[in-house]
Amino acid sequence: MSFISHYTITDKLLASIKEVNRLVTELNHRRFPRVVLVQLQHTAHALSTYASTSIEGNSLPLTEVKKILKSTPPHPRDSQQEVLNYNQALLDLDNQLDQGTITLTDKLIRSIHQTVTQQLLPKFETGQYRQKPIVVHDPKTRNIIFLPPDHQAVPTLINDLVKFVKNNSSQIDPLILAGITHKQLVLIHPFMDGNGRTTRLITKALLANMGLNTFKLLSFENYYNQNVSKYFSLVGEQGNYYDLVDKIDFTPWLEYFVDGIIDELLRVTALMPSLARSPKTELLPDQKRLLNIIAQKGFAADSDYAKITQRAKATRALDFQKLIELGLITRKAKGKNTYYVLKEG
Repeated sequence: MSFISHYTITDKLLASIKEVNRLVTELNHRRFPRVVLVQLQHTAHALSTYASTSIEGNSLPLTEVKKILKSTPPHPRDSQQEVLNYNQALLDLDNQLDQGTITLTDKLIRSIHQTVTQQLLPKFETGQYRQKPIVVHDPKTRNIIFLPPDHQAVPTLINDLVKFVKNNSSQIDPLILAGITHKQLVLIHPFMDGNGRTTRLITKALLANMGLNTFKLLSFENYYNQNVSKYFSLVGEQGNYYDLVDKIDFTPWLEYFVDGIIDELLRVTALMPSLARSPKTELLPDQKRLLNIIAQKGFAADSDYAKITQRAKATRALDFQKLIELGLITRKAKGKNTYYVLKEG
């Protein structure tokens, strides 16, 4: 039996979809330096990583998450490993998006789960669908509130969802399609753990098909994290999957889901001008000349930079580090042989 979703395009939902399209068009017509967009992407990665792991109970604050992403702890605790894994999954998807549109597949779902849960679950459970029953508890009371489908049915249900997305990619608005996929993955609960993080990453990938590279700029997980109870109440269901499957109405969830995209688009729209004026993203004349040398020559070392600037060696080192953190250049080799090249993409 193939997957069928039940939902209604209400006046509210239709108005919200139109608002998303308006905001996306507005952002697409605005022009900002690449350094601003790179900085915005870094901010989104950190915020997404913090929010998505926080939703699942990770207590690390955003400031700590940023520190971990900047400098990996030598022996990370589980909470730190969760952060590193989620960020790595974001980077992996980012690289795939640079190659073109991402297609929902069984392989993609399991690959993301494997990255999200590495060193946190036994190897036989990372990237593998669950092999036994599982229950969903209320995060506050710990009472059982939902019984997902039998584990034997998971591969078929995933396959049905993948086919649904493929067959409707040109017929259903990508916002609606991403929202349906999000909720259905939560209901299937295909893995022993890491279902929420995997689902939110899959959703980000699907949203990247909107025309604006939403994946790189937005952190809709932050919207969910602002009211976790509401998120759980709308994305999940209460009862037995088999009793509910033909009665589930996706409409309330879709209205909430699209509202979250609007909220994030408004946040980014408001943030962009301040980033454009930020000392973190503004390049000094010497730093711009350094980038030009690297572009023209193919690489540059500190000795090359010293020929065109009066800046002290320690300051030059900070300049190179700033360009690295902005995602503009990459360091090669070590010690006296160190040189820098433009970052691919």
